[in-house]
Amino acid sequence: MREAWIIDGVRTPRGKGKASGALHDVHPQELLGGLLRALADRGLDPADVDDVVMGNGEHAGDHANDIARSAVLTAGWPVTVPGLTLNRFCGGGQQAVMAAATGVLAGWQDLVVAGGVESMSRHSYGQPLDAGNPLLRARYPLVPQGVAADLIATLEGFDREAVDRFAVRSQDRAAAAMKEGRFDRSIVPVRSESGAVLLDRDEHPRPGTTVESLGQLPASFERSGAKPRSDGRSYDEMCRDTYPEAGAIQHVHHAGNSSGVVDGAAAVAVASDSYARAHGLSPRAKIVTGAVRGAEPVIMLTAPGPAAELCLAKAGMTAADIDLWEINEAFAAVPLKVIKDLALDPDRVNVNGGAIALGHPIGATGAMLFQTLIDELERRDLSTGMVTMCTGGGMATATIIERV
Repeated sequence: MREAWIIDGVRTPRGKGKASGALHDVHPQELLGGLLRALADRGLDPADVDDVVMGNGEHAGDHANDIARSAVLTAGWPVTVPGLTLNRFCGGGQQAVMAAATGVLAGWQDLVVAGGVESMSRHSYGQPLDAGNPLLRARYPLVPQGVAADLIATLEGFDREAVDRFAVRSQDRAAAAMKEGRFDRSIVPVRSESGAVLLDRDEHPRPGTTVESLGQLPASFERSGAKPRSDGRSYDEMCRDTYPEAGAIQHVHHAGNSSGVVDGAAAVAVASDSYARAHGLSPRAKIVTGAVRGAEPVIMLTAPGPAAELCLAKAGMTAADIDLWEINEAFAAVPLKVIKDLALDPDRVNVNGGAIALGHPIGATGAMLFQTLIDELERRDLSTGMVTMCTGGGMATATIIERV
């Protein structure tokens, strides 16, 4: 049987997602194009690439019009290389890697570059999740993700101290990982047109963060949760209409225990085992299987656990078979719920920190997590890892990889 192998992976550092961030002035096409050139410099033959598949959550403005194809062109790759841009919200980058594996395992493709990009400092932040459709809103009163995270915390009993402790752990682990250079193999510095280095390390982390310092931050979604919307109901009321058992929504999330807004891109080379052997390419990991799952869309962020369980069942594995987990830290309550529901050892989850410390460049994060996971499996000489992440609209992606 054919196998889908991850040959290499590169990413940009994550830049602060604001006008003062180091990557704000770099067009997102160029962030991706630079990574494609880096893969070629590291031995990948662009002429052999069957497709470039990229996740993105914006699809407008600077991210519009199939940014994957635009990145191929700006990278100077052969015009015969096509590009596909897809959107599964926050799971876009992970979905792109799974799409690449699907094409390879089906025998339709032999070499695909997959990943994603998001310059959040250039986002328009225009449409609500229901895109203004009153009929959808009547069926599912979709609320902002931060309010949904507070709903999870309320129902699960995660108080402010618990989510803040998790956030501090993310910062501490990320600081240790950066100090020891654990991300260095995957990071490609972003340069200006003149060749000057604009950013060569993640810009978002705040080392030295404490529970006490986080305790000074106001809850981010309390005011928006209480404000009446066009139909007269507040987001908190929408939550209570769907989950009356929640009672008063406890707003515990804030900027310090939620994923950071950042700019960044990532690219992963996925090849068939036959192509890799024929071209002398050494695999770093095998994509065992993947799964996607939907969940109730008002609470929205609860699908990573079910997606992971489905993925494990397809592989004939249990949670105990996974050496390391990467669970995207969209909000602290999300990984806390997965850890609780799957009875995971926290010391095997997000061991190098996560998006609370490092940031979450929506369409790129999933591909970045594969790189972080593979690098750490190699460093620890472990075998098997899982990536899972929640997405907007009540979905999640999950993938199991094994070192080869």
